[in-house]
Order: sequence, then structure tokens, then C-alpha cells
Amino acid sequence: MISNQVLFNSFLKANFSPKERSQQGWIVILGLVFLSVACYFAGAAAMLRLLYPAAALIVAVFLYLRHPILYIGFNWWVWFLTPLVARLVDYRVGWDPTRQMLIAPYLVSFVSIATFLRYLPSASRQGGLPFILAALGVFYGFLVGIISNQPLPVARGLLDWLSPIVFAFHLYMNWRDYPSYRQNMQRTFFWCVLITGVYGVYQFVVAPEWDRYWLIESKLFTSSGNPVPFGMRVWSTMHSVGPYATVLQTGLLLMFTDRQGFLSFPASAFGYLSFLLTQARSNWGGWLLGVIMIFVSAKARIQMRLIGIILVMAMCVVPLTTIEPISEVVADRMESFSNLQEDSSFRDRSGNYDRNLSLALTNGLGNGLGNIWKVNEKTGKIEVFVVDSGILDMFFTLGWFGALPYMGGLILIVFSVCKYTEARFDSFVSAARAIGISSCAQLIISSGMLSVMGMILWGFLAMAMAAHKYYQHQGITTK
Repeated sequence: MISNQVLFNSFLKANFSPKERSQQGWIVILGLVFLSVACYFAGAAAMLRLLYPAAALIVAVFLYLRHPILYIGFNWWVWFLTPLVARLVDYRVGWDPTRQMLIAPYLVSFVSIATFLRYLPSASRQGGLPFILAALGVFYGFLVGIISNQPLPVARGLLDWLSPIVFAFHLYMNWRDYPSYRQNMQRTFFWCVLITGVYGVYQFVVAPEWDRYWLIESKLFTSSGNPVPFGMRVWSTMHSVGPYATVLQTGLLLMFTDRQGFLSFPASAFGYLSFLLTQARSNWGGWLLGVIMIFVSAKARIQMRLIGIILVMAMCVVPLTTIEPISEVVADRMESFSNLQEDSSFRDRSGNYDRNLSLALTNGLGNGLGNIWKVNEKTGKIEVFVVDSGILDMFFTLGWFGALPYMGGLILIVFSVCKYTEARFDSFVSAARAIGISSCAQLIISSGMLSVMGMILWGFLAMAMAAHKYYQHQGITTK
């Protein structure tokens, strides 16, 4: 980041110097880290279940007002690391079926609703109509949920559905500082690939006790493997395989746009190895689709560079995949592509569609937000029932009245970014577009518009829109 750089705070509508405020921002972030570590090792780990989300929210509000660039990075890291913090706390003080610590990332992202509310009157004139349409669909689901479902699950559902939209809108409205936001996103996801990739390999080989404890208590044996070394599907620092694979898919695609010196080699090695160990075939396909989109949209000079990067990455990763038992795990999963009809996961997904598609499409009013969060009448605890498809989830939850504006907003963005020519000279635009569109394609088989997957889907489409508006304002159309 340039030392004398002056950026724009979209909420306060005032300029600020990142260099002058950087120290303040890092002090409050490190304060949260030290507070969490102190509570954990001082015998007050149970307090973190309430203290950690509250403190994260306070830090987010401070950064949002004082240092918006650090707020973006902080937001992503809270998504990346909070599930691991929650597992460590559970391992020390006992299982928490409410998973209340996991609300922290949603609260941090939801702070950006201030930007949405501030610019709502003029949003459509500034190109924000897709976000308004999607938010209207969610608001409709919220109203139905308030009538039909319990308040707490509805509130959690609102955070789940609306946080990605308002955060993406916040990114878009900061288009004036697109180069700084681009650099921040590239750096954040690069370090995420490196750090979570290393931990992912460690998780697969060692099976740490806190991860095994979580796997046993959450009863996710069928989807995340067995709680033994070399037996688990990797989910690293996150709360399940799907979100982690999506984050890695995003980070690995972004690595085509920005090189970080010698650290690129270990990041590629550990990142791709962990990506393979997730055994997430849909994300493998999404990564391949993203690579093809980036390659097709780039100039010949950039295409040659991409080919070189892919060859170097292959040289880093392929030798590692020949080591037993890694090679056996990866080979078995790869072979399943040739015989999907016999694959239990594919059969379950197909059966899910057969059972629920017609039911979802005939559900005109929808069940409202909170319908997948049910309160167990015997235990009084909130339990989660996941519909394994974003399309089905939209119609079950929002109905036709909510799903149409929500999908309309998403489709409008996709059609817009597909026409952008900036991808010819800005590889980040090409990657952001590829990430967003490949995430949309995966909605068929996962609820990728929620949680960190939704943050990625909406966030990177918004970054592509911000880039387009930035280059238009600068008068740059070709290079």
C-alpha cells in the first residue's frame, strides 16, 4: 500500500490516510487476539462463547469507521479462523450444540449494512439495483419467517442470507479505491491459502484431538470422514469441507493474478494438496471452470504466463500426491468421476432433487427464513436441517415471491460482468468474474449463497462491478 495514499470512507464520505490509522487498527485487532488467548489459557474459555462474538463486533465497527481497508481483511479472517477457535473452546470446556461462537463472522459482515442503508435511496442510480433486488427477496423471506417460524432462527437466517449481499454492496460502493481493495483481497486470500493449506495437511496426517472431538460430536462421519489420521476429509480451520474447499478454490484462482515471491511455491504446494484432500469434486470442477474462464478472457501474453504458472504449480503438487496414503485417497476420488451412477454422494443428491424439486417449485409463498433452523421440542436446542442445493433452498425458503427478485439480482450481475472488457488487461477482474460465475454454477448442488460461500459469490461479483466502474471513471477501456 502506498505510504502517502489517501482513500475514501464510503460511509462517512470523508478521506482518510491508511498509514496514519494503521497503528490504531492493528492495536484493536491484536487486542482481540490477546483477549481470546488470555481467556483461553486463564481458565475462562467458556466466557469466549459470548465475549468473542461481542469483541469481534466491536473491532469490526471500529475498523469500519476508522480503517475500511483493514475492516475488509479482518472480515475475511474472522470467517476463516472462527470455526477453529470454536473447536478449541469446545474441546476445552465441552460441546456447545448451539454453536453460538460461529455467529461472530456474520456480525462482522453485517456491520456493512450501514453502507447499504446510507446509499439505499440512490443505489439504483449508481448501479446497485441487483443488490436491492436480492435484498428485497430476503426481506420477503424474513417477513414470512416472522409469521411462520421462531424469532431466533429467523434472526440467524437473516444474518445468513443478508450478510453476503450487504457486504458485497459495501465493496461495490467503494469502487473509487478499487486498486487498494483488490490488493487487500489478493494478499488476504494468498495468506489464507498458505496458512490453512499447511494446517489442512497437518489435520489430515495428525488428526488433532480438537478436530476429532468436533467430528464425533457433530456426527458428520458420512460427509467428513473418520476421526483418525489419514481418514478425514480436510476442512482445515473452517467448519466443514464445502466452505473450506470453496475458499481454497477462490484463493488458488486468485494466485493466478498476483505472485508473492518465493512464498508462492509453498502456498501452491500446501494449497493444492489440501484442496485435493478435501475430496470436494464440485469445487474441483469449479476451479477448472474458473481456470478456463480466466484463460479465455486473457490476452495472449497473459495466457502464456498462466500456462507457466500452471506448469510450476503442477511441479510442486504432483510429486506430493504420489505419497501414500495421499495418492490412494485422491485416486479413489478421481475414479468416482468415471462412475457417478454408483457413487453414493451422487445418488443422494439425485434423490434429493427427485424428492424435493417439484415440492420446492410449487411452494409459492415459501417457508420463510428460519425454516431450516428448527427448535427440538424435547431438548429445546436449535438444530440445522440443510437442503443440499442452493436452487431448492431459495424456493423452499423464499418461495416464488422472494426467489424471483433474489435470482433476478444475481442473474443481472452475472450478465453485466460477462460483458466487461476490463478482464483483457486486469487479471483480477477476470479471476473475480470466474470465481463468481463458477460459484453460481455450484448453486445446483450446494447452498453457495450462504455463509462464507455466499460472501465469496456475492463479494467477487461485486469486485468485478467495482473494477468496471473504476475504469470507466478513469477513462480506461483498453491497454
